Amino acid sequence: MPVQIPDDTDFLSFRDQCESQDGWVARYNKGGVTVWCRDEECKTLQKLKMRIVCKDVTAETLYDVLHDTSYRKKWDTNMIDTFDIGRLTVNADVGYYSWKCPSPLKNRDFVTMRSWLPLGNDYLQLALSCEYPPKKDYVRAVSLLTGYLIQSSGANCCTLYYLTINAYIKCMVQIFQPFSPQAMKKIYKACLKYPEWKRKHEPNLKPWRYPEQNTLPCINVADLTVQRADSLENIDESSVSEEKAQHHSDDDET
Repeated sequence: MPVQIPDDTDFLSFRDQCESQDGWVARYNKGGVTVWCRDEECKTLQKLKMRIVCKDVTAETLYDVLHDTSYRKKWDTNMIDTFDIGRLTVNADVGYYSWKCPSPLKNRDFVTMRSWLPLGNDYLQLALSCEYPPKKDYVRAVSLLTGYLIQSSGANCCTLYYLTINAYIKCMVQIFQPFSPQAMKKIYKACLKYPEWKRKHEPNLKPWRYPEQNTLPCINVADLTVQRADSLENIDESSVSEEKAQHHSDDDET
């Protein structure tokens, strides 16, 4: 299935899903983070939505933090590696991200087509998995749709939504996704420190805002295909207990 770069209609539809309450059930509400789940008719999918209010952070700063891979290497303690692979258009590229899972699970990685769009006072970023050669010792995770919605709620305050539709992973492995309530809090804390960090690290370099700064090699979107879960190796990790998974999730709180 060929990859299609999202248009304005896709971004507006994603924003509507973030704002909608229909069919969503709240599963977590603690420390300023709310998590909703949604049951889908297709039991091979899981749909998750999170929201956090970020005080003393502008929407523009949060938008920059989500894009800045150099800064991500500083604050994202679950990450093993991340890098940009190539650009598709002025507001779309392909990138790689891998993160650590506790033993005996194998580490996970994503290769996604990412696109972004400022829309009035809102900022949106969408991603979906695309075919790319696998890396040894990693399990390629599949995101059918993942994205962020940033909404400005004042001169120095904003709200971050994170929404993902993923292939179902056996035995609570979804707990080890790189994004969790604790990870949302880490993003918020990273935003508070970003302006000072950026002043010391190429303060004028923001290729996501200024496309003329982008030096990535060009990729033809026609060469990309959507990654599907049924094309991947079926890794059975059902021996990992829910208790072990929950313990790892609690450790992320510290």
